[in-house]
Amino acid sequence: MAWQVILFSYCLYLVTEAYQVHYSVLEEIKQNTVIGNLVVDLGINKKELETRKLRVVSHNKKHNHFNVSLDGNLYVTDRIDREELCSSKPICHLDLEVLVENPVNVFPVTVQVLDINDNSPCFSKDIFAIGISESASPGAHFILGNAFDSDLGSNSIQSYSLSPNPYFTLGEKTDSEGTKHPELILEQPLDRENQPRYILALTAYDGGNPLRTGTALIQIDIQDVNDNYPVFSQDTYRVTLKEDISVGSVVLKLNASDRDEGSYGQVTYSFSYFDESAQNVFSMDSQTGVIKTIEELDYETTQSYKMSVEAKDGGGLVAKCALIMQIEDVNDNIPEIMFASLSTPIPEDALPGTVVALINVKDLDSRENGDVVCQIGESSPFNLIQSSNNYYKLVTTGPLDREKSTSYNVTIIAEDGGSPPMISKRNISITVLDVNDNAPVFDKTFYISYIPEQTPAGTSIQNIHAQDTDDNENAQIIYSIMNSNIENIPVTSYVSLNSVTGVIYAQRKFDYEQLREFEFQVMAKDSGSPPLSSNVTVKICIIDKNDNAPKILYPSPDTEGSALFEFIPHSAEKGYLVTKVIAVDNDSGHNAWLSYHLLQVPDPSLFTIGEYTGEIKIGRDLPVMESLRQKLVVLVKDNGVPSLSSTVTLILVVAENFQQVVPDIRQPNNPSPASNATFYLVIAIALISVLFIVTVLITVIFKCKKINTPMSFGSYNRNVYPQFTLGCPSEISDTSLPFPFSYDVCVTLDSKQNEIAYLKPLQNVPTDNLIDTENPSVAENSMMVNMPTESNTQVSRTLN
Repeated sequence: MAWQVILFSYCLYLVTEAYQVHYSVLEEIKQNTVIGNLVVDLGINKKELETRKLRVVSHNKKHNHFNVSLDGNLYVTDRIDREELCSSKPICHLDLEVLVENPVNVFPVTVQVLDINDNSPCFSKDIFAIGISESASPGAHFILGNAFDSDLGSNSIQSYSLSPNPYFTLGEKTDSEGTKHPELILEQPLDRENQPRYILALTAYDGGNPLRTGTALIQIDIQDVNDNYPVFSQDTYRVTLKEDISVGSVVLKLNASDRDEGSYGQVTYSFSYFDESAQNVFSMDSQTGVIKTIEELDYETTQSYKMSVEAKDGGGLVAKCALIMQIEDVNDNIPEIMFASLSTPIPEDALPGTVVALINVKDLDSRENGDVVCQIGESSPFNLIQSSNNYYKLVTTGPLDREKSTSYNVTIIAEDGGSPPMISKRNISITVLDVNDNAPVFDKTFYISYIPEQTPAGTSIQNIHAQDTDDNENAQIIYSIMNSNIENIPVTSYVSLNSVTGVIYAQRKFDYEQLREFEFQVMAKDSGSPPLSSNVTVKICIIDKNDNAPKILYPSPDTEGSALFEFIPHSAEKGYLVTKVIAVDNDSGHNAWLSYHLLQVPDPSLFTIGEYTGEIKIGRDLPVMESLRQKLVVLVKDNGVPSLSSTVTLILVVAENFQQVVPDIRQPNNPSPASNATFYLVIAIALISVLFIVTVLITVIFKCKKINTPMSFGSYNRNVYPQFTLGCPSEISDTSLPFPFSYDVCVTLDSKQNEIAYLKPLQNVPTDNLIDTENPSVAENSMMVNMPTESNTQVSRTLN
């Protein structure tokens, strides 16, 4: 019965050991800081906490840094100094044991101590004395004493600086261990007679936050010629010592030679630096260079010691070498884990039960100390199956997914039956081989890109990107444009696609007035076998630029002569509509918003123009005079950036009757002599009579033609204005003019509407009802102003 109880207790102990708890804590943390709750982490019932009496046992011989409270919190009881506990070890662990009663259990707890920047760089000496021969050439290097920092990583030494001086600069030399040693570099020749000594400050910086520094003085004594330095047989000495070596044993005998004679050839040895942990462990004879142990070594405390030794001759020249003491463990044997076979990588579609590795576990010890139990340290899709006495098979327990985990780090734990037991661990990295089971996925479900018109060909306009969670060739994506046409033109004539990067480039310059948007589909296909693909729609929108200047439809800027004449009767009052300037812009949006301005006007108060309507009106009552002739220059500009504009010139004539207008138009600068007035009057009356007859005939013919060709106003939109003929009103002609003025113009039906800003030329507008200005019979007897024909809309004004 007794042996059954012992066996049960032993099995229970092994189970508790499997639930090892790990904590991390910063060094120098405040006392009473709670780092974890053992009740929760160990799964102990809170109701049984008082009866089970938790307590913490530390393996540290000097200090017990932790304790457990009545409610199961593990808290800090003493100052934690990582450098004191673990010296220069990169990872510092404190092993604790949590003891509970009723029943008795022992739980292992590991606390990792993390480094903080609590140590400043320090030099082994406050003053480094260096002797430099005055015959030293510029560029010579002199090794300085390096600083040391007990912290690790970025908290350790990062750089050095030297106080500014004209003779020396600072350099660095890195030894085979990666340690940086500052060097003094001579920049100018020295002269001992001028200055026999230099005092410089050498500062070491660590990389912590906040930054810490350490400073030492360099005393440079200029000496007479000593042209040979001591030379060590090696730059770095490596010595392996067993931890049970006796005190006083010779570790190493250094030998540095100097080819000089006399005092210049006599070499003395000294430690320039050593770890604090090695300060009371090793000693060196300064004359012979023999290094001995003066204290017992302990592998569990320190695995290695790093020291720097300098050899100085009688002339003050110094050579340095690095000394590394590696301590060898001589403790009992721990279980050994060996892999008899290993199959990695394995495909992600491997069936459950696939053998990954065959593991051989053995222990050189005997009896229960050599009985080894092997298990997996953490949960993973693998399991250990014992196949024989010392062999285990590592097999898969379920499906694998490389996209979720590309590899698994499985820890094999071997524990012997000794008291206390010894444990060994072996990590195995199992790589999962990819299978092409994922199609490419685009970053967006729909791509839209905006490109200004007139963008040069070859410009990148969109970057299409897809991702494939597979690996290697299964994730190598090739992009292509699927076959599609835009108005019977292949889309590849508009854009091109880089099949590797997915960048879309313009193949031509786009014109917003011809093409405003288009879309196509892009396919992303991986290189797997079989390949998988996906598609996405790409839409390209052309952005309008202000690349079209306003076109003046009326009055036409192409009028023969210098300007267009407009007749104003003397009876016209303020607000009288003289004429209307009509313009269009092929651009859109803000770029097509037009405004009208008087660029040149002799009397600004006499005429005004509507900024958005283009209507020219009389601004005040006309002056009392027989005839008045005004020349106006109208500027039409759009709202683009930069703004584009066009101008047109108008000549406004104010007269009581048309007989006063004709001489002013025909001969504005050459008044007829009084002796020829009668002759010209007869000629004018005859010419006007002929022109009147011709005009009547043309008007009758045009009206007949217009009746035969009906106009469908339904085909016009809001941007096309009706055409009509204005007869000369009686209040203008005063019945003294035997012929009418014939107009064919485009105007708005309501001057309050700003239709001009949105006026657009239409294609294929019927022109049957417009006056043919190319008819020779009309051109010979009329003064005409023809509107531009680019938009197939013709507006004319004919003065008969």
